[in-house]
Amino acid sequence: MDKRYDFVFLFDVTDGNPNGDPDAGNLPRVDPESGHGLVTDVCLKRKVRNFVGTVKEEQPPYDIYVKEKAILNNQHERAYRALKLDPKKAKQPEVDQCRDWMCHNFYDVRTFGAVMSTKVNCGQVRGPIQLAFSRSVDPVVSLEHAVTRCAVATEKEAEKQEGDNRTMGRKFTVPYGLYRCHGFVNPFLAKQTGFSEDDLELFWTSLEKMFDLDRSASRGQMAPQGLIVFEHQDALGNAPAHLLQQRVLVTRNNGDEPARSVNDYNVQVDESNLPSGINVHRKI
Repeated sequence: MDKRYDFVFLFDVTDGNPNGDPDAGNLPRVDPESGHGLVTDVCLKRKVRNFVGTVKEEQPPYDIYVKEKAILNNQHERAYRALKLDPKKAKQPEVDQCRDWMCHNFYDVRTFGAVMSTKVNCGQVRGPIQLAFSRSVDPVVSLEHAVTRCAVATEKEAEKQEGDNRTMGRKFTVPYGLYRCHGFVNPFLAKQTGFSEDDLELFWTSLEKMFDLDRSASRGQMAPQGLIVFEHQDALGNAPAHLLQQRVLVTRNNGDEPARSVNDYNVQVDESNLPSGINVHRKI
């Protein structure tokens, strides 16, 4: 892969919590100064990992390094066993070999990078695809809902409630939010990790379809609503990323009423006077 890409990814949530904050009782993440909703980069990367792991059945070269209940040192040991090396005697050349093995076999390592310099050292990798935090176009409102469960966990609880067997809980949602994420693809880092054009196409597909494999009652309805990709003809790039991403304009159709769907917004891409060497692709 020898071209740079910058992109804007739009997605929305309806009556759900797109990314709870564990430090705030799992409330939806919000910028306290502006009230805009936030979704972390690692939240979206998790969904990409889950999608690729599902459709590729976690088979090399599409295995997933960071996954539920994974023991990372065990993943590193796979590289040493495959290359017939001793991790206790590994010098930098051996570590580099293991790093390359990890890049080849794990999709998320060669895509997003990884810090693998733990007890079993496989080095560090800077991934060619990086995502910024997603931010809602407008401020969002976080709602708190009381919910009940007509069951208890133990017989002791049942006796205490004299057979009523009801427990209370809390659920947090955003009525509606349209979120905007900026992303970047670095071809120089792609060459270092072995990230290919096929890997890139799989990433675009992941952004389009990952929410369909990630349904949850707590997340409500989440859906992709736009993916605008700026393709550079030069590896160094033909224009600054932030100026290209500013060409994606998201405006409200009617600012007097709260937004409740993507139809309340107008998404336009300013393609006038594009810098030489820039092509625009609307993949969603």
